[in-house]
Amino acid sequence: MDFQETLSFIFWGNTIENYLWFTGIVLLAILFKRLLSKRLGKLLFGLFKRVKPGLLEFDDLFNLMIKPMELLIVLIGLSFAVGVLDLPGSEEGAGISRMIDVALQISIVVAVTWSMLRLMDFLGLILLKQAEKTASKTDDQIILFVKEAGKIFVYIFSFLFILGAVFKLNIGAMVAGLGIGGLAIALAAQDTLENVIASFIIFFDKPFIVGDYIKVSGVSGVVEKIGFRSSRIRTLEKSYLTIPNKMLISDVLDNMSLRTFRRAKFHVGLVYETSIEQVKAIVNDIQAFVDEHENTNQDGLIRFEEFGDSSLNVMVLFYVDTTEYNIYLAVVEEINFKIMEIVKKHGSDFAFPSTTVYLQKEN
Repeated sequence: MDFQETLSFIFWGNTIENYLWFTGIVLLAILFKRLLSKRLGKLLFGLFKRVKPGLLEFDDLFNLMIKPMELLIVLIGLSFAVGVLDLPGSEEGAGISRMIDVALQISIVVAVTWSMLRLMDFLGLILLKQAEKTASKTDDQIILFVKEAGKIFVYIFSFLFILGAVFKLNIGAMVAGLGIGGLAIALAAQDTLENVIASFIIFFDKPFIVGDYIKVSGVSGVVEKIGFRSSRIRTLEKSYLTIPNKMLISDVLDNMSLRTFRRAKFHVGLVYETSIEQVKAIVNDIQAFVDEHENTNQDGLIRFEEFGDSSLNVMVLFYVDTTEYNIYLAVVEEINFKIMEIVKKHGSDFAFPSTTVYLQKEN
C-alpha cells in the first residue's frame, strides 16, 4: 500500500487525509493564536490611540483581550477544521453534525461576547483615566454606570442572537406570545426590577458616589462600585459587602463623607477616693486641652456626669475636624494620652469594676 492509498484509507467515515487536514488546521490555530491575537490587538489599539493618545499602553489592552481573542481564533480554526470532515448527518443537516455545528456557533458567540465585554472594560479604563484629571467624582460614577449598562445590553443581544441565528427561533413571535408566562416572569423578577430602578434613583439623586463612606442598615464602609442591581462596599474590616440598591434608598442612609466633623464620646472612670477639688481640676484641664487642640472645635464638653457603681464618671465629648478615619483615630489617641497625664498629675487614678463587702460581726 503506497502513501496515496494510505491517505485514502477510510476510517470512521473519513479518510486519513481528512483527519490530517483537521489536525493540521487545529494545530495551526493553536500555534498562531498568540501571534494573531497580538496583531489584532495592535490594530485595535491603533484605532483607540488616534482618538485618545497617551492615556493607556498597549499592554493594558493586550492583558484584557488576549484570552478571549485566543479562544475566538481557536474556535474559528476548529470550525474550519470540522468542515473538512464528513460527519454523520452532514447531508440531512441533523445528527452529530448539527450538534457540533450548534455547539461551535454558541461557543463562537460566547467568545465574541467575552471579547466585547473586555473591550468595554478597556474603554472604561480610558474614560476613567481621562476622568482622573477632574476633581469631581460624578464623572467616574457615570462611566461605571454606562459601562454596566453596556455590558447588560451585550448580554441580552448575545442571548437573542443565539436564539435567532443559531436555533432559528422567531424572537418577535416569542415576545408576543409570552402572555401569562411573561407576567409570571415579571412578577418573579420584581425584586430585580426594583433594584434596577433604585440604581437610577441613586444615579440621578446622588445620595452618595463612589468613594464615599456611608452607613446603612447597621453596615458601614466605603462605596467601591454602584451597579445596576447592587452596590459594593468595603468595610473597615476589609470585607467586601454586596447590598441591594433598593435597600440603599429605602433605609436611612448616613453619608459620613459629607460630615464636617467626627464626634467622639466616652467616659473616664475615676476612683472614689478622688476629692472634689481633684475632679474639678481634672475636668477643667481636659476641657482646656480639648478646646485648644488644633483638630477640634469649641463644642467640646467635659463634665462630671454621674456616680457609677465603682467609679466617678467624667463624660468626654468633642468633635474632630476631619472626615478621614485614620486622622480621627490619631486625634482621639492623642487626647486619651493627655487625659492619662492629667489624671496622674492631679493625684487620682482610673477605676476598675470592683465590689466592697462589709462583714458585720455579731457579739
